[in-house]
Amino acid sequence: MEKNYDQFKGQSRLPKFAVPKRYDLKLKPDLVTCKFAGTVDISLDVVSPTKFIVLNAAELSVDPKTVHFKSSNKVFEALEVELIEEDEILVVEFGESLPVGLGVLSVAFEGTLNDRMKGFYRSTYKHNGEKRNMAVTQFEPADARRCFPCWDEPVCKATFKITLEVPSELVALSNMPVEEEKVTGNLKTVHYQESPIMSTYLVAIVVGLFDYVEDHTSDGIPVRVYCQVGKANQGNFALHVAVKTLPLFKEYFAAPYSLPKLDMIAIPDFAAGAMENYGLVTYRETALLYDDKHSAAANKQRVATVVAHELAHQWFGNLVTMEWWTHLWLNEGFATWVSYLATDSLFPEWKIWTQFLEEATEGLRLDGLAESHPIEVDINHAGEIDEIFDAISYRKGASVIRMLQSYLGPESFQRALASYIKRYACSNAKTEDLWSVLQEESGEPVNKLMNSWTKQQGYPVVSVKINDQKLECEQTQFLLSGSHGDGQWIVPLTLCCGSYEARKNFLMQEKSEALDVKDLLGSSSSKGNPWIKVNVEQTGFYRVKYDDELSARLRYAIESKVLSTNDKYGILDDSYALSMACHQSLSSLLALMASFREELDYTVLSNLISISYKVSRIVAEAVPDLQNHIKLFFINLFQFSAERLGWNPKEGQSHLDAMLRGELLNAMAAFGHDETINEAIRRFHIFLDDRNTAVLPPDLRKAVYVAVMQRVNKSDRSGFEALLRIYRETDLSQEKTRILGALASCRDPDIILEVLNFLLCSEVRSQDCVFGLAVSFEGREIAWKWLKEKWDHIHKTFGSGFLLTRFISATVSPFSSYEKAKEVEEFFASRTKPYIARTLKQSIERVHINANWVQSIQKEKNLSEAVTELAYRKY
Repeated sequence: MEKNYDQFKGQSRLPKFAVPKRYDLKLKPDLVTCKFAGTVDISLDVVSPTKFIVLNAAELSVDPKTVHFKSSNKVFEALEVELIEEDEILVVEFGESLPVGLGVLSVAFEGTLNDRMKGFYRSTYKHNGEKRNMAVTQFEPADARRCFPCWDEPVCKATFKITLEVPSELVALSNMPVEEEKVTGNLKTVHYQESPIMSTYLVAIVVGLFDYVEDHTSDGIPVRVYCQVGKANQGNFALHVAVKTLPLFKEYFAAPYSLPKLDMIAIPDFAAGAMENYGLVTYRETALLYDDKHSAAANKQRVATVVAHELAHQWFGNLVTMEWWTHLWLNEGFATWVSYLATDSLFPEWKIWTQFLEEATEGLRLDGLAESHPIEVDINHAGEIDEIFDAISYRKGASVIRMLQSYLGPESFQRALASYIKRYACSNAKTEDLWSVLQEESGEPVNKLMNSWTKQQGYPVVSVKINDQKLECEQTQFLLSGSHGDGQWIVPLTLCCGSYEARKNFLMQEKSEALDVKDLLGSSSSKGNPWIKVNVEQTGFYRVKYDDELSARLRYAIESKVLSTNDKYGILDDSYALSMACHQSLSSLLALMASFREELDYTVLSNLISISYKVSRIVAEAVPDLQNHIKLFFINLFQFSAERLGWNPKEGQSHLDAMLRGELLNAMAAFGHDETINEAIRRFHIFLDDRNTAVLPPDLRKAVYVAVMQRVNKSDRSGFEALLRIYRETDLSQEKTRILGALASCRDPDIILEVLNFLLCSEVRSQDCVFGLAVSFEGREIAWKWLKEKWDHIHKTFGSGFLLTRFISATVSPFSSYEKAKEVEEFFASRTKPYIARTLKQSIERVHINANWVQSIQKEKNLSEAVTELAYRKY
C-alpha cells in the first residue's frame, strides 16, 4: 500500500529523530556482473520518541524483510519500508514508537556498480592486455547514499567499521588499515579497523589490481602510493611530496595527522581532480602520477599542489568538517590556499605564490558576473551542491583567506588556525566560527570585515586619482557587463609610492575616501611625479582603476623594470578586465601589453599569452580586417622571449622556464608564425620515427601538437592521423589529454567535427572529453551545432555533475553576439535541469559581455592606426 510520507518529502535536511553513532558496514562487490550486495548495522541514538526513521538512500534496492531495529533486548520489525527516489530518502515506519536511547537499525541492500563516476562505481583498466573492472567510491558531496543507507550529511559524524568480501587476488583498500583477513577458496573477507568519527562523504573503498611504492614520514606514518600494475615508479614523486607535507601540516596546524596510515591511489576513471577521503585519497592519474620521461614540468607542479591540497583536507575538512554545504568554501578555499604554502616550502624555486595570482584571476573572472554567487551559498537540495564546486568556493575562497592573512600577519593567523583546529577537532564548524577564533586571536574586527567578502557576491573596483596631495579613492562593484552593482566592501587598501619603502595601509569602509599621501609623496625618491601602485603585491581581492596620468606613470615603471612581478601581473590583469567591461579602450590595453615585451617572469608572460588569445578572438569578431595585424603584433610581442629561451632546454634550466618555453611556442604557433610551425613539424616527424628522441621533450609536446594541427585540413589530414596514432599507443593520461587539447585547435571546421565525435567514442574516457572542447575560433559554430545534435546522448552519458556543465560553458561562452545568446536560451529552454541552471546563465552572460565588448571596439576611434603601428613597430 502507498503511504503518505509528504512530511519527509522536499526537505533539504533529514529530520533529526535519531542520530547515527557507528556504522558496521559489510559489502560484497562483484566485478564481473557489476553488482554489489551489502548489510549495514547502524548504532543510533533515538533522541525523541518516533515511529519513523528517515535516512538517505538512492539507487539501492532494500529488502523490507531485513529491516529491523533492536533496542536493549527488544526487536522492532519494520511495518513499512519505502525508498523515495526523488528525495533520495528511505522511510522506515514501525508499528509502535521506538524508545529514546541507543539501538541498532539493520538493513540489507543491493546495488549496481555504475559507470557515472559517483557513488560505488566501476572504472576499467587493462591488465596483460585484457579489460578488467575495479570498484571505486566517490561520495562527495552526496553520494554515499548510492552505496549504503546512511545519514548522508556532513554534520552526522560517526565511526565506521567496514568489512569487504572480494576475490582473493585483488587489493582491497579502505580508510583504515586491515585488522584481519580470512581467505576461503578464491574469496577473502577483509576486516578494517574502526575509523575515528567522520562524515559519510569521506568514506572510501577501492578494489582492484594495483602496485604500490611506500615510505614513512619523519614520525613513522606509513604512506603508500598505489597505481596500475607496472606504473609503480610513477608514484615516487607524489610519495616524496606526501611524506614531506604531512609533518609540515602537523607543525602548521599544531595537531598530528589523525590516522594510522595514508594511502593515495590513482584511478583511471575519475570525475574530479582528486578526493580527500580520510586516509585513502583518490586521484585522477594526471594528478598523482609523474613520469620522468614523459611528464612535463607543468604536470609535476600539478601533482605537487594537488597532493598538498588533499593532505591539507585531512585537517581542514576531515578532522574539522563544515556544518553544511553552505560552508563548503571553508574546506576548499582553505585547502587551496594552504597547498600553496606547502608547495612553496618544498619547492621555493617555483615561485608558487606568484603563480597563486592565476587562482585569484579565475576567482575574479567568475565573480565579475552578475550570475556569480556569494562564497556562502544557501543549499536547499542535494542536486545544487555540485555546481558550487567552482572558482568561487576554491579560488575566491583561497584569495580572501590570503587577503585576511596578509592583513592580520602570518604569525597571528597561524596561531588562530591552530586554536580553531583544536577547538573543533572531530566536530563541525561554520564560517563564523573561524572568524570568531581569528578575531579573539588578533583583536581585529574580522567578522565585520569578512562578512562583506563572503556573504555578498562580487568585489569592488577601486578608482584612484591624485588631487592636491590626496589620493581620491572610490569603490563600486565591478561587473564585466560594464554596469555597476550596488555592493559595498570593507577593503584593506595598501599602496606604494615611487618605491617599495614608501608604503601605507588603510581600511577603506566608505564608498569614497580621500587618503592623505603627503608624507609618501614627500619622502618618495623620485620627486616630481612618482608612480603609485594600489593593492601592493596583489594580496587584495579587488581591481584598481587608475586615471590616465597614474596609468602612464605605471607603464613607465614597468618599462623601467622597477615593479615587482606580482604588481606587474595585477596592473595587466586589471587593465584587461576593465577593457572587457568597456571601462577603458582596447588601444590602452594594447599599449600596456606592448610594455611587457622584455618581461622574463613565467606567471606574467603566461597571463599575457592567455589575454592575447582572448584579444585576438574578440578583434577577429569585431574588426575582421585587423585580425592579421593583431596576430603580427602578438608574434612580435612574444618573439623576444621565445628567442631568449629557444627550442632546446638549457643545462640546469629552471622549472619555470621549462613551462614558459612550451607556452610561448604554443602561442607563436597559434598566431600562425611560420618559422615556429615549420620547426615544430620537423621535430614532430623525427619523434614519429623515434619516440625516445631528445628533440621533443614533454615540455614542448603540447606546443608542437598544436603547431601540427594548424596545418591540418580536409585535404591534408596526415598530422591529425599521426596524433591519433600517438593517442592510441600511449597509456599515459597526461599525454592523452595533451593530444585532445591540441586536436581542438585545428582551423578546419570539418576536422573539428571529427575531433568532437572522437571525444564521445569509447577510446576517450568520459572524464577526458572536456579537454577537447576548447575549439578554435573557426570551430565555434560547428561545435555548437554538434552540442545541440548530441545533447541527449551527452546528457544521458554524463548525468548530473560538473563534467556535464563543462560542455555548456566551453561551447557557449566563446560566442559574442546577442543573437547567439538568444539561440542558446531557446535551445535550453525545454532542456533545463537544476544542476545546469547556474552554468547556463553564466555562459549566456559571458556571450553578452563579449557582444558588448565587440560593439565598444567597433566604436573605438583610431583603433586601426594603433594596431597597425604596434604590428609594424621596429624594436
